[in-house]
Amino acid sequence: MNDISEKGNDNGGRTVRLAAVGDLHCSHRQQELLRPLFAQAADSADVLLLCGDLTDYGLPEEAHVIAAALGNIAGKIPVLAVLGNHDYESGKADEVRRIMADAGISMLDGNTCEVCGIGFTGVKGFAGGFGTRALQPWGEKSVKHFVNEAVNETLKLESGLAKLRAAQRVVLLHYSPIRATVEGESPEIYPFLGSSRLEEPINHYQVTAVFHGHAHHGRLEGRTGAGVPVYNVAMSLLQHAFPERPPFRLFEIAVTPTTVSE
Repeated sequence: MNDISEKGNDNGGRTVRLAAVGDLHCSHRQQELLRPLFAQAADSADVLLLCGDLTDYGLPEEAHVIAAALGNIAGKIPVLAVLGNHDYESGKADEVRRIMADAGISMLDGNTCEVCGIGFTGVKGFAGGFGTRALQPWGEKSVKHFVNEAVNETLKLESGLAKLRAAQRVVLLHYSPIRATVEGESPEIYPFLGSSRLEEPINHYQVTAVFHGHAHHGRLEGRTGAGVPVYNVAMSLLQHAFPERPPFRLFEIAVTPTTVSE
């Protein structure tokens, strides 16, 4: 996918450009690597989406590094993000979220925002597997707790989608809602890369597009059962697939005058 420029569409509206990437796994040594990445994204897009695993060990000092790397970017274009499993590793996810929010990043966790006439919501998501082979809440209490985490994340996502009024709706996740975009990983770990429970509200609310990370060796694209496009934007996957390009993907969404916010 090549760099794209804003332009009008046939309905007299405009095309909004989204730059999306996940799994930055920021450590204290990466600020100088991330700064040009964010600058290129800001020059190419109207909105920057970050799909979890912003940090490597979920440490506040790592969050400060990524916040500093964003610099003035969050003031130039809107930046929206969800957390990933790595951001929870040290038990300081709330502090990581606060540091990112203080840097001007809109952190999504079942809440919503509207940018350029597009409605956005997002959650981390969770594991559990896909389709008829998804883990069910039966047996030991620990299994029920595991499944309940996926159910709770799905309910948060559903609540966020129900609040959106824009005609175009975009979902940010860390875990995948479908099997197709995790294929390429070892089949043994598919159940830990996402949950098809997340797919249900996405289909019900006719989402325009879904972006996630987490599956570093998965597939770039897939679709839900209702045909909603799902994009895996894990940074290492993008680096492998498009070695000649900056490691983010660009997408266009046409917004008609009736859906553009005043």
